[in-house]
Formats: sequence, structure tokens, C-alpha cells
Amino acid sequence: PPRVPGRAGAPRMAVSKGELVDAIAARAGVSKKMAATVLSSALDVIVESVANGDKVSLVGFGTFDSKERAARQGRNPQTGDKMEIAATVVPTFSFGKGFKDACKKSYTESLKGSQLNGQEAPKQ
Repeated sequence: PPRVPGRAGAPRMAVSKGELVDAIAARAGVSKKMAATVLSSALDVIVESVANGDKVSLVGFGTFDSKERAARQGRNPQTGDKMEIAATVVPTFSFGKGFKDACKKSYTESLKGSQLNGQEAPKQ
């Protein structure tokens, strides 16, 4: 199973693409090569869709979208001179309710566990 991010004061770990592929292969009962192909294909489709101006909604997970960022005044960090920053399009992601609830549940359970082990709960 993939490593779970640390909670209740424990150091957090990043899950690599390889570890994600391993977890998908194990859960789906397919080869790692097949899992890697499916993951890469899914990510490619999401990127292409959003780049083309479409919204990708995965119920319970979240929504990938893009939005226009208006032109604005900025400053050159080296000289401090004012400069115009051009309008652009940036990708966005909104977490779905299921995703948020899973994170909240995991955090709440880890707090209970740390309090049972005599550890102090992290300050918020």
C-alpha cells in the first residue's frame, strides 16, 4: 500500500508516480506496466482537456479547470521598476467533497491516536 502522509505532527511524505503506479496495480490486479499506461493516459487526457478550455469533473475527487488571470501591474524584483504583467490562463483544481471528507477523517483519527499515545495534539 502507498505511504500515508504523516499526521498529528509526524513528518509528511510525498508519494511518487512510481509508488502511485504500484498502488494502482495492486488494487486493480493489473501489471505495473498497465497501471502506468492507464495513469499516464488519464493525466494526458486531463491536461489536454483543460488546455483546450474544457472542465474535467471527477465526482468525489475534484474538478480540473482553467481561468484567465487579468493583466496587472507588478515590479521587477531586481530593479524595483513597475512593469506590466500580461494576462494569462492558469490551471485550477477544486477538491471534491469526498476528497475533503477523507482528509478530514484521516486527520481527526490521527489526532485521536496521538492523544491516546500520550502525545500532544498539534496546535492549529
